[in-house]
Amino acid sequence: MIALTSDPIDVAAALTYLQSEQAGAIDFFLGVVRDNTQERPVDRLEYEAYDRMAITEMRKIADDAHQQWPILRYTIIHRKGTLQIGEIAVLIGVATAHRAAAFEACRYIIDTIKQTVPIWKKEVFTDGESWVNAHP
Repeated sequence: MIALTSDPIDVAAALTYLQSEQAGAIDFFLGVVRDNTQERPVDRLEYEAYDRMAITEMRKIADDAHQQWPILRYTIIHRKGTLQIGEIAVLIGVATAHRAAAFEACRYIIDTIKQTVPIWKKEVFTDGESWVNAHP
């Protein structure tokens, strides 16, 4: 399951989706909006995406991960729009038979998403704003 959404991410639904009788490990990465960046107070984050390309790239990343690790199920959900402090911006979930593969695949997926997927983050501060990655 791969999705971009403007709605809050439902962790319980993702867990239900990942569960399998063959899975001995389910690993999650949750990227959460924090209240500061480099000691500068953050009010909120704003995400934009090139939706079709982002979904295509996330699918490629998941396929690559599946080639490297014995993944039983996975989910990638990324928010877009305005997010407040404490909200989940991204959820990566991986189910495998054993924990090492789940940890490694999950880390690979989030690290690669941050490098290659056209999703852009703007940090909004009390005294200004800044795009974290290059913006189109």
